[in-house]
Amino acid sequence: MNEPESASVVLARFAADLRFEHIPDAVLRRAEDLVLDWVGSTLAGRNARAVESIARFASAMGPVREAGERGSEVLISRARTTPLFAAMVNAAASHVAEQDDVHNGAVFHPGAVVIPPALAVAQSIGASGRDMLTAIVAGYEVGIRVGEFLGRSHYKVFHTTGTAGTVAAAAAVGQLLRLDANHMLHAFGSAGTQAAGLWEFLRDAADSKQLHTAKAAADGLMAAYLAADGFTGARHILEGPQGMAAGMSTDADPRRLTDALGQRWALTETSFKWHASCRHTHPAADALQQVMREHALHADQLAVVTAHVHQGAIDVLGQVTNPRTVHHSKFSMGSVLGIIALFDRAGPVEFDAHYLDERVMVLRDKVHMVLDAEVDGAYPQRWIGKVTVQTTDGRVLHGRVDEPKGDPGNTLSRSEIEDKARRLAAYAGGASDAEMTAIIARCWTLAECTRMERLLP
Repeated sequence: MNEPESASVVLARFAADLRFEHIPDAVLRRAEDLVLDWVGSTLAGRNARAVESIARFASAMGPVREAGERGSEVLISRARTTPLFAAMVNAAASHVAEQDDVHNGAVFHPGAVVIPPALAVAQSIGASGRDMLTAIVAGYEVGIRVGEFLGRSHYKVFHTTGTAGTVAAAAAVGQLLRLDANHMLHAFGSAGTQAAGLWEFLRDAADSKQLHTAKAAADGLMAAYLAADGFTGARHILEGPQGMAAGMSTDADPRRLTDALGQRWALTETSFKWHASCRHTHPAADALQQVMREHALHADQLAVVTAHVHQGAIDVLGQVTNPRTVHHSKFSMGSVLGIIALFDRAGPVEFDAHYLDERVMVLRDKVHMVLDAEVDGAYPQRWIGKVTVQTTDGRVLHGRVDEPKGDPGNTLSRSEIEDKARRLAAYAGGASDAEMTAIIARCWTLAECTRMERLLP
């Protein structure tokens, strides 16, 4: 009697065998949305110190070509280089503005680690837009399921985007390289053994978060290319007795790896980030925004703000009590809610200009997080936002948001995605408005592109 196939084998076969014709139109249209959203976030990473450092490393290590030459695009510089280094720099750039997409259930940012290697390799090998979209869908479906499989215990210590993201990148590139199921499984093995990313960087306001996405994209790409050349990897790297779950999780559930493959399209469950901050701050930010608008409150009327949160928010945000950099402030619940209270929005411009504003710091100290049983019980499938506001005149007001803006049930329209991408591109001077018009048109017609040569005009 044959033994049942492992979850890793089933997942690898799905990633290898997926074809454009298998993917519903609604999933493809959402993949296009996610590409444009990613482009905006990547262009916003231009001039960020940590990103420029990784870009200088890539320039020193790999050949740099002029913008008109063949090669893979580095969006922040318009240069061309190898797919490895283009994927690395673009992945780092897309994760610094803190507005790249996120999958709630996996607590995972798929776009930052899937789209950079997919674009870089598609440009390098002359793949079509249909091929690239298929690879992106494969990467999202694999990465999200690996993130869900690793569970809540994993996320307490590990940055899932760096860990699950390495396997997701391998799936996307393996799909473009036309790996068969066996070679795809080896790609997963080589990706999983490299997977890394620890939350400890938050205590020091370190730059590691950009390194996590850069390495996940690059290492997944390398794993797929090695597999194509016959390099072997562990066949049970995900669920094996000395695999990722064994070393990185206490609540891993292998059933999540193959959950309704080909029927449940997890890509469509991905959320767009509306605020330029850690996603754990968004539910409370939306709930505070609701209270302030409904009661016409001003920031100076806030005496105490209590954010009712899930444990994951405490684990990540609880380490940031005195933000030292702009990026660090995006992981401070008090800073984010202070900026929301003062300016009714928390975009990159507001953080740059005001994260050390005395008014923000005063409000920051009025914000407290408390674990809420309902919110924690719903997480990570649902990210409920609840705040209690005590005003200076003695009122106690409550705000609640069941789906933060950008979640699947409260998603962005295409016009909102376009506007967001334009704002992000303008923020860092990554592209002009006219250039963004051309980029937007390109993203909406990716399936018609016979050869992926460039995204930027």
